[in-house]
Amino acid sequence: MDRQFVNSSDITSIGYDKPSKILEVEFHGSRIYQYENVPEGMYKDLMWVYDTDGFFNKEIKGVYGYKRKK
Repeated sequence: MDRQFVNSSDITSIGYDKPSKILEVEFHGSRIYQYENVPEGMYKDLMWVYDTDGFFNKEIKGVYGYKRKK
C-alpha cells in the first residue's frame, strides 16, 4: 500500500486501501498498524486536518479495530 508522508510528531505516513477500507498508519520508529473498516471520508479528513495527531487519537485510535503489520 502506498503511503503519503504527513507533518506529525507521532505519525510518519498514512495510506488507505479503498476496496478493503484499511487505513495504514506508520508511526515514527517504523511501527505500522492497519485499522479496519475505516470510511474513506475519515481517511480524507485525517489527511487534511491541521492536527493530525489529535484527530487520529480522537477519531480513529480506540474506535476502529487494528492489527500491527509485520
